[in-house]
Amino acid sequence: MNVIETRLPGVVIIEPRIFRDDRGYFLETWSAARYGPAALPTEFAQDNLSNSIPGVLRGLHYQFPQAQGKLVSVIQGEVFDVAVDIRVGSPTFGRWEGVTLSRENGRQLYIPEGFAHGFLVTGNEPALFAYKCTTGYDPGGQCSILWDDPDLAIEWPEASPLLSPKDAEAPRLRDVPESRLPRYQPSA
Repeated sequence: MNVIETRLPGVVIIEPRIFRDDRGYFLETWSAARYGPAALPTEFAQDNLSNSIPGVLRGLHYQFPQAQGKLVSVIQGEVFDVAVDIRVGSPTFGRWEGVTLSRENGRQLYIPEGFAHGFLVTGNEPALFAYKCTTGYDPGGQCSILWDDPDLAIEWPEASPLLSPKDAEAPRLRDVPESRLPRYQPSA
């Protein structure tokens, strides 16, 4: 397993070992014995799977006040996956990281608590998007930030994605009260 640091501390790309042969492939999607020593969570509260057609954008989502970390991967298809630091007081507040995740490359992305998350289905086939969450879903704490917030300037590969009404009407980050955003906690 290869762990690649990104521009956002705590957001990492994981490249599991993939064993390929003429029958297909095998990879380990999570192991406490391997992910723990890489400073990734060893306990998760919930697993989710979404199926989205090409051109769908989901996000940018976060939970507040009960934040969620997510380990995300693609089982079928391809997505452009984005993490945005929304922690008030963080030196990287408002910055984003994007990475292509696909069935072919087998990559995963870990998005820590305190980050907003979204993905856009790229390519010509639907995407099966799997993610492990460090806390359970809280319907009352579900929050969104506008996917094309000009202050964030995310370089999405599609200018007119398919959106839910909620995502299309989400506020810009600057319009979210600081009291509704996570706080940066520097490491000791």
